[in-house]
Amino acid sequence: MPIEIRRFGVGHRRPDGPPGSIGLTGQVLHSDGRGLVSELAFARNARIEPHTNPNTTYFIVVEGGGWVGVGDERARIAAGEAACWPADVIHSAWTEHSEMRAFVVEFAGTDDRGTILENARELSPGTSDPVARGEGALAARIEPSADRGHDRDEGEPA
Repeated sequence: MPIEIRRFGVGHRRPDGPPGSIGLTGQVLHSDGRGLVSELAFARNARIEPHTNPNTTYFIVVEGGGWVGVGDERARIAAGEAACWPADVIHSAWTEHSEMRAFVVEFAGTDDRGTILENARELSPGTSDPVARGEGALAARIEPSADRGHDRDEGEPA
């Protein structure tokens, strides 16, 4: 079976987003009963209007930055950060003076967090300690300083 290559990015995007979206283009990379993966490109002053979705969704920023909203909360987001948009909670994203490119990963179906906890308890019989659910978190931002140069050993491009 040949490798399937899916193209995305400049030249493959079309106007996208929920009704009322402005300055947004995108390309669906995958969509089936398990979920959806798509790329979104935000121009300056672009926005996804506040809306809900029945599925848990991750908004993963890979270039630039902007803002995200979940419920009544608002936060800045930048390349290398991801926001979780819980199922059935109003969420949005927008840019002001910069552009932003993000991948959206939407999981179809019910959230299986309870199932994961139940399986973990089954794997550790005889303990009465509750099994904690693992949570990802953003690392603290490190602000660049004038005396700190680029270290190629860190693995990041100059």
